[in-house]
Amino acid sequence: MTTARVPVLRIYCSDAWPGLIEACDVAMRAVLAAKVQRVQKQGCVGVQSYGVHWPCLLPQHGPGKKHERPIVLADWQRPILEDHPGDFLRGLFHSDGCRVANRVTVRGRAYVYPRYMFVNESADIMGLCQWGLDLLGVAWRMNRRNSLSVARRDAVATLDRHVGPKS
Repeated sequence: MTTARVPVLRIYCSDAWPGLIEACDVAMRAVLAAKVQRVQKQGCVGVQSYGVHWPCLLPQHGPGKKHERPIVLADWQRPILEDHPGDFLRGLFHSDGCRVANRVTVRGRAYVYPRYMFVNESADIMGLCQWGLDLLGVAWRMNRRNSLSVARRDAVATLDRHVGPKS
């Protein structure tokens, strides 16, 4: 995130999701950036903006791996996320989650149903995802230490309304 002189926010988006690339650009401009650059890489686009105040808006940034350091909301961030948990969850699921067709066989009969999965090595980020889901009243369960599942029909429908496709 930081360079020698001016902090830079870089977000890499897969070429497969042009709508996500545009949304990232629009969000950066809406929050802080006067200028946003797109840098084409193999299979992805780096959406980036230089600005001295990016660290003020993203105080969780720091040296080292996310799962090896605390990721804690600043006092001013919590009420924003409480007012907009769907937007927060959309970012989390578009980054580290997916919506899949889950296939199971019970007593010889095959069933297919939609399911959201969120995977992250950071216990703090996982806790924030759980908190956001609780704010929306979405039922979830941990299927592994670092993996969360949303599979109930009403819970999936709620996430469909808030998360939606990466477009």
